[in-house]
Amino acid sequence: MSITKLVRPLFRPRLKALEQHRSHGVELQERVLQQLIAKGRDTEYGVKHSLNVTHNYNEFAANIPVNTYEELKGDIDRMRHGEENVLWPGLVKWYAKSSGTTNDKSKFIPVSQDGLHDIHYKGGADCVAFYLRNHPESRLFDGRSLILGGSHSPNYNVAGSLVGDLSAILIENINPIANLVRVPKKATALLSDFEVKRDRIARETMHKNVTNISGVPSWMLSVLVRVLELSGKQHLEEVWPNLEVFFHGGIAFTPYRQQYEQLITKPGMNYMETYNASEGFFGLQDDPTDHSMLLMLDYGVFYEFIPMDEFGTDNPTVVPLEGVKTNVNYAMVITTSCGLWRYMIGDTVMFTSTNPYKFVITGRTKYFINAFGEELIMDNAEKGLAYACEQTGAQVREYTAAPVYMDEHAKCRHQWLIEFAKEPDSLQHFSDCLDRRLQEINSDYEAKRSHDVTLQHLEVIEARENLFNDWLKAKGKLGGQHKVPRLSNSRKNIDELLQLQQKEA
Repeated sequence: MSITKLVRPLFRPRLKALEQHRSHGVELQERVLQQLIAKGRDTEYGVKHSLNVTHNYNEFAANIPVNTYEELKGDIDRMRHGEENVLWPGLVKWYAKSSGTTNDKSKFIPVSQDGLHDIHYKGGADCVAFYLRNHPESRLFDGRSLILGGSHSPNYNVAGSLVGDLSAILIENINPIANLVRVPKKATALLSDFEVKRDRIARETMHKNVTNISGVPSWMLSVLVRVLELSGKQHLEEVWPNLEVFFHGGIAFTPYRQQYEQLITKPGMNYMETYNASEGFFGLQDDPTDHSMLLMLDYGVFYEFIPMDEFGTDNPTVVPLEGVKTNVNYAMVITTSCGLWRYMIGDTVMFTSTNPYKFVITGRTKYFINAFGEELIMDNAEKGLAYACEQTGAQVREYTAAPVYMDEHAKCRHQWLIEFAKEPDSLQHFSDCLDRRLQEINSDYEAKRSHDVTLQHLEVIEARENLFNDWLKAKGKLGGQHKVPRLSNSRKNIDELLQLQQKEA
């Protein structure tokens, strides 16, 4: 008998509970808020911000400020050194390492025991519940799950405390029963050298009955390419004939979809998007015909939203769930059972429905490139360019950068179009310095560049004089407050500029 058929009934009670998302979303969030207030009341942060006399949302919003990582960094660092009851009750042992801020190479997001089970693992279970509901013919549990993970390392000198990729923390703490259906083996999954890990994963899994794969599209594609190289097969279904679904998240899937469809040509292959970040698990694609995701409202996460047209102003409007409208771009603010209080995560979303609450991810609150999980922000770019100029004697007048998405060999890079006021001593020297400095100041970029496996050395193209001004002029945007978009996940701007340059060559 199919194991999936035996397991399926275990998810039915949860599916029934999830129906409350359709008509009782606000009530679910109110319940979460009360639970978070009760838990945080006696912490150092809770005492400081009067959580003991906070009873409703209005008091909560009045007593606790909206925070960036910088505002919470000092408390998080104390927690990392072993202090208890700072932002969350007890000792928090695990910290998810994420891309940095203006002042730091990395952020360290606390992952409490409560958050681990009430947010991250709950999200994973609900992902499976929705998938089984939508695919009654599934044989998901009749084979193995290929789950990509990162790596972790000791956190200072605190016993049993770890810092690393969220995926590594989840694998480290996963129920041992799950290891019976998961591949590769734990030691391989937690390797830090991705080039070695990629090869070992391919060798360990290519002869297994893999029915589902989970991970970031860019990393997973690289692994799948290696599986095909070692197996000598052309398509993945020749290696894993029972593969039925890819659970993906972390970065946008759209640029990769065509490449996956070239690797996996079997009819009926499924793709399901998840919104799981270091800070929490927020959304699931509950309907395969709808590209928007359901906002998960009964985890340990309370949501607030700032309209992007007010973001960065002195007193922006901040609304809870009942205040959101469809087709408005919002910056997301979260309070979680990991000790993040009214924390601006940096992501922007737009609601496509409020009954139930469904949304799409629209980007980040700042210019960025996150095509492969590298989260390159404007501050990284400016510091990298300043260093390259210093080392090569160059002066930059204008620039823009965008990704070149992976080709059939899973190769990709960042492409920089730069107009120099003073040319560097060597364009290659300039690009080497820029690439090296970006790795030094951004840990996620450094990880993706490791061994040239996922992200190749960046490319610098020299723009002719006045190219950017001519481009802006053609758009009627020359002068005034109009600016050249510096970083973008889209190639629209850089392709227009390159076409303009080629046209006049």
